[in-house]
Amino acid sequence: MPEIETNHRDSELFSPPSDVRGMTELDRTAFKKTVTIPVLKVRKEVVNKLMRSLKRAALQRPGIKRVIEDPEDEEGRLIMLDPYKMFTVDSFEKEELSILKQLNVNPQISKYNLDLTYENFKSEEILRAVLPEGQDVTSGFSRVGHIAHLNLRDHQLPYKHLIGQVMIDKNPGITSAVNKINNIDNTYRNFEMEVLSGEENMMTKVRENNYTYEFDFSKVYWNPRLSTEHSRITELLKPGDVLFDVFAGVGPFAIPAAKKNCTVFANDLNPESHKWLLHNCKLNKVDQKVKVFNLDGKDFLQGPVREELMQQLGPLSKERKHSVHIVMNLPAKAIEFLSAFKALLDGQPCGSELLPIVHCYSFSKDANPAKDVQQRAGTVLGISLEACSSVHLVRNVAPNKEMLCITFQIPAAILYKNQTVNQDNHEDPPLKRQRTDKDF
Repeated sequence: MPEIETNHRDSELFSPPSDVRGMTELDRTAFKKTVTIPVLKVRKEVVNKLMRSLKRAALQRPGIKRVIEDPEDEEGRLIMLDPYKMFTVDSFEKEELSILKQLNVNPQISKYNLDLTYENFKSEEILRAVLPEGQDVTSGFSRVGHIAHLNLRDHQLPYKHLIGQVMIDKNPGITSAVNKINNIDNTYRNFEMEVLSGEENMMTKVRENNYTYEFDFSKVYWNPRLSTEHSRITELLKPGDVLFDVFAGVGPFAIPAAKKNCTVFANDLNPESHKWLLHNCKLNKVDQKVKVFNLDGKDFLQGPVREELMQQLGPLSKERKHSVHIVMNLPAKAIEFLSAFKALLDGQPCGSELLPIVHCYSFSKDANPAKDVQQRAGTVLGISLEACSSVHLVRNVAPNKEMLCITFQIPAAILYKNQTVNQDNHEDPPLKRQRTDKDF
């Protein structure tokens, strides 16, 4: 029989047994434990009325029934009470005692030995009990369909298979747990991963912002933490606008834009991303609205993008009412690709209001990340962007590492050949001024 524990400290009473510390292979039977809980003996017919009045005093613990049969009385029930609030009759508040008296319930508190098992503990409680004391316990993960994608730290690696299994056990719908074992490959934006527990199948299906995406997670880039950013950019677009998505992945910018009746040119160098991009365009019924390419980003900009811009910004462009947007979501390297815009187009410059709007993503570890991104992008283009760009904080990637999006119109002096560049303040009015986020 497991030892009975009556400690009133939450961290101990509802923690797994101490002897699971250091376990590397999950043994669910080792989590059995018996704790002593205060209970109130009542007749079964008054339970419903009584529970409404005992919300404060009743045990609030997910996975544990608050009312159970009384093993000593078939017609009786035991109401589980909060072991940190309820010790004696004096623990009841005046209103609670009044209700007990009305319903003819004896306020005397009894003790009940409650058997806890692996099923009764939360994932964080299990990991805190197993991992070395004082070590960081991260029970969070990115969910990609049926896959839990973890990013374990070094001290967690000896317990990786146990952690993976706990994530599967404690999260309905998760049937596979994987860990990233290297950084994202900047060429194809995928990463090597190890299946920690569960099925090996990496073919998955996700819903994001009412769109469906299918792909092989082991071969393409997908980050569920970018769903808000995908929506933000989509909301900037108007029906009829043109979107060039330089690093399109499996389509989270391109497909919502096409659904909004934008003309979309989507590109990705990774053959697997290109394959699933085509698939997802058909899946979401926008394959007739998206032109898909499998090119290096620079080749895409200097080929299909250049050709389309020559038409969009040509002599008939004055009649054009829509905007042109270029999304460059490759944070590790996208700023380098801005050089492809230099002297990209021939002929007479279009009106400044028609110039393409760029949304370029980058990481920064700088103390002033917004200024850092503006300066690095400006250096590549050979101009100052600080007065004519906006910077949006997308998310915190790691301690002291931010992901940002810089938005600006490409000056005609940069975009067209044989133009003079004013280094400090180019002559084209900037994109409608947006404030730089003050969150930095």
